[in-house]
Amino acid sequence: MLRVGITGQAGFVGKHLYNTLGLFPEEFQRVSFQKEYFGDPEKLNNFVSNCDVIVHLAAMNRHSDPQVIYDTNLDLVEQLISSLETTESKAHVLFSSSTQEERDNLYGKSKRQGREMMASWAEKAGGEFTGLLIPNVFGPFGLPNYNSVVATFCHKIAHNEMPIIDVDGDLKLIYVGELVDKILKEIRSSTSKSEILVPHTSEAKVSKILSLLKKYKDEYQEKGIIPELNNRFEVNLFNTFRCYMDIPNHFPVKFTQHTDPRGAFVEVIRLNVGGQVSFSTTVPGITRGNHFHTRKIERFAVIKGNALIQLRQIGTDETLDFYLNGDEPAYVDMPVWYTHNIKNVGEEELYTIFWINEFYDPNDPDTYFENV
Repeated sequence: MLRVGITGQAGFVGKHLYNTLGLFPEEFQRVSFQKEYFGDPEKLNNFVSNCDVIVHLAAMNRHSDPQVIYDTNLDLVEQLISSLETTESKAHVLFSSSTQEERDNLYGKSKRQGREMMASWAEKAGGEFTGLLIPNVFGPFGLPNYNSVVATFCHKIAHNEMPIIDVDGDLKLIYVGELVDKILKEIRSSTSKSEILVPHTSEAKVSKILSLLKKYKDEYQEKGIIPELNNRFEVNLFNTFRCYMDIPNHFPVKFTQHTDPRGAFVEVIRLNVGGQVSFSTTVPGITRGNHFHTRKIERFAVIKGNALIQLRQIGTDETLDFYLNGDEPAYVDMPVWYTHNIKNVGEEELYTIFWINEFYDPNDPDTYFENV
């Protein structure tokens, strides 16, 4: 079993990598990292000495003074190298650099020089080193105005603000889940590669991204319609957008009931994509679910009985409780990386309709069990 530590564990990519490693408990042991380890040689040495693999993600991306970015990033590399030397570590170090290395800015220079310094350590110490030159990364839980323009656009649009395009350039992007898969591949290979250009997986003009996000707000956030998603990039962008919505206050969304002497009619979902629809009954006191998905889009619609639907983002402690009643049919959609369940809290059978955007594949279920 490989012991893997991540500097910058609490950051955007670090959080996704840490959580994904947790999906393979028989293959990886996660060594916890805290931001304060930098600046405390004893704690940093203890961390380094417990790692077979170190993924160095900690860095400063933005600051009003570029010199602060440059100095900070090189200082973090110097501290890590010092600890590797002190502990005589032979760990495999993966270094997160950027395709901005060749640009004439201090951030790019700090990443290039840091990578070269780490490669030099590995050559002298007999350690393994992999340098990753990474394009623009987007995905759920990135910080707006810091991690990416996609995060900024998603946050603004979901909160009824309109972003302004300064330069309508072409963006070469990689989804954070795709980047994590690449990092895991390199961890498993245990092979030194001083420079790997991580290929982008999609390319789009800024105006195109903005147009798609505006469509998601209009169709999904405002009307509950699952929009047309033509490729994996659009699925990833849609899942990213959903995580910036005010989830605690947006759900549950009540359906419109049409009643007459015959009974009631409720339209459950409008789809511009395919998928699978299921139906379940649940007896009182029983809980279904307690699992999460990393890519699937899912809706729970309660049409009879009393239900408690609970959500919790993986890696956090806050639980969101949504109470639904079949007398006022409503739905809750499941964001990616949120474990979720549904419990019959009434005295009669609970009737629920489930929709998910993929057919169930037992060989690739994208379903991971964790109690809410």
